[in-house]
Amino acid sequence: MKNIVLVFSLLSSWGLLAQHNLPIIKATYPNAFIVDANEGKTNWTLSPDAKPDVYTSFRTRETKWVSLYTDVDSIKVKIDPGTVFDFVVLLNDKDSCYTQFKSAIPKVLITNTSLNTHDTIPFTLTAYNAICIKSIINDSDTLNLHFDIGSFDFRLTKDAILHKTTLLSNQADVLSGKAKADYNQMKPVFKIKLGNLAFDKPEVIPTGFTSQGMDGRFGWNIFEGKSVEIDYDKHILIIHSQLPKIKKGYSKSKIEFYQSFACIKGHFTIEQKIYKGLFIMDTGSDLAIIMDSTWLNQQKFPKDLKHIKTTTLKDPRGAVYENKIVLAPQFNLNGFTLNDIPTSLLGGPNPTRLALNFLGNDLLKRFNAILDFKKDYIYLKPNSLTSLPYKD
Repeated sequence: MKNIVLVFSLLSSWGLLAQHNLPIIKATYPNAFIVDANEGKTNWTLSPDAKPDVYTSFRTRETKWVSLYTDVDSIKVKIDPGTVFDFVVLLNDKDSCYTQFKSAIPKVLITNTSLNTHDTIPFTLTAYNAICIKSIINDSDTLNLHFDIGSFDFRLTKDAILHKTTLLSNQADVLSGKAKADYNQMKPVFKIKLGNLAFDKPEVIPTGFTSQGMDGRFGWNIFEGKSVEIDYDKHILIIHSQLPKIKKGYSKSKIEFYQSFACIKGHFTIEQKIYKGLFIMDTGSDLAIIMDSTWLNQQKFPKDLKHIKTTTLKDPRGAVYENKIVLAPQFNLNGFTLNDIPTSLLGGPNPTRLALNFLGNDLLKRFNAILDFKKDYIYLKPNSLTSLPYKD
């Protein structure tokens, strides 16, 4: 979610620096860190070459404080939705590192509320529970991308880039098999089409992993400020610019965001005891529920649930986790109760390194959903897949 944007002309002298009246802090070492409200610390490397170097703060609709700490100085900035803040870190009294703190919510989405559009995108639900959409890259290449609420931006697999697109056509030795691909030098993606919905100059990141059989994925944030309706009965996504009328049968709850991950609250009921948690909505996973090891220990989650099997799980970064799958007797989501759910207990910290759990699409597919990314609510309604057996 990090975008490098050329906002300033190249400024090299202290005199020009002063003319722009930017706040200035100092550093003698390039390693720094950023504290983003109460959502943790991010390591940061000062860069004199980026003009500016942009830090996109974790997504929220609340005013928040974001701070940057160098080895000798610091700055604390109030960030409102839709705002940016520019400043300079002077490295060793000679190198000007132009830096920008940026809200994850663009200003245009704060001001533009008049549009009322509805874009319908057909999808297929694969054998691995992926919401698969045929996508056109640069008006020429067709790829199968899946909608992953637990991801961000557009990700294309390196294999698909190499074998199914012309994005490496500027690397002749790679195409002839004489050299390895340099994905940092691939041709730009100027357009991606999902159905009739086009995204101009989208941020695209190569990846090594995605849902099985897919060429890549796209995350929730490409629909920031809109409502996304997922209808598993009709196999369609509908992207609404305004929240549509909510029909009977839907249950509403708040979408919680932590480090920009879209989450929902849920709880287990086991022997009349309730275990509450925050769950990342991970439609990129073909499992039902995945539990973080730290959360399990903090909650003193029962260790004597019926054991189904032990498996290994590979995350999008390639890390492998051993996990035990048990049968959870009851899980509640948005007021709906699900029984006997295969639940994966991770043997180590989850890929986000946060004490958060995951709801995979083997569970989420059982609900038609409307995700309102303008006011941050989710509406769920059981659908025709509710009674299907779980994968495990």
